[in-house]
Amino acid sequence: MNSDPVSETAGGAPGTARSAAVEATRRRSAELFGVLRDESASQAERDVARDDLVHLHLPLVEHCARRFRNRGEPYEDLVQVGTIGLIKSVDRFDTDRGVEFSTYATPTIIGEIKRYFRDKGWAIRVPRRLQELRMQITASTAELTQSLGRSPTPRELAEAIGCSVEDVVEGLESSNAYATLSLDATDDDSDRGGGQSMLDAIGIDDEALEHVEIRESVKPLLENLPPREKRILLLRFFKNMTQSQIAEEIGVSQMHVSRLLSRTLEQLRQSLEAEA
Repeated sequence: MNSDPVSETAGGAPGTARSAAVEATRRRSAELFGVLRDESASQAERDVARDDLVHLHLPLVEHCARRFRNRGEPYEDLVQVGTIGLIKSVDRFDTDRGVEFSTYATPTIIGEIKRYFRDKGWAIRVPRRLQELRMQITASTAELTQSLGRSPTPRELAEAIGCSVEDVVEGLESSNAYATLSLDATDDDSDRGGGQSMLDAIGIDDEALEHVEIRESVKPLLENLPPREKRILLLRFFKNMTQSQIAEEIGVSQMHVSRLLSRTLEQLRQSLEAEA
């Protein structure tokens, strides 16, 4: 069974009571989607079912929004933005997909919130060109780090992106304009006497938790890959091996590993887009 984010939003009820609440939410969700997709139902009945689905899954939106608290944007605004993603998910969800609605909806909700941060979350207004360049630099840095086995230089980034070194430097400096927050700021429990400052609570994000919804969506697609391609993905993304190390491991050239990796990732990306 897929990991279900609804189980994380069922409140503090322990053990059996929590499981029962999650199961009740699933049953109710299935009933409402049945009405929403029933062509014989009246438009009024389908509208009510749609509204009920949105309200039923609002705890999922709140759960996703809490991951982005204390990053310079009001929590209430993040919930509103995430709700837009929830509504889109309700309208697009296909009950024949064989996955839980929460597993399907989570990436869309997270995507809406991240898009909001890209557009609004700047302490100093930065031109769209630099925002997009910053995202290109981030993506190219990850790719070059894999192929080179080290962090790329600004010149290598410039050649990969197709811009000047000065543009790369400007793009890197624009990151400093992203929304800032005082380390003395406290969380939402501060008015009840239980809040901590950001300096007290600062830590490192759990990357595995951040990507759990993507991993669950990709899992069935990975099962259909040929053994060699599946092994290359395992070595690269689960054992953190470089392309050169993978080439030595499976007995092919680094360039061949790069082509296989690019082709496999593109195939997975197209499959995900086709399902969406």
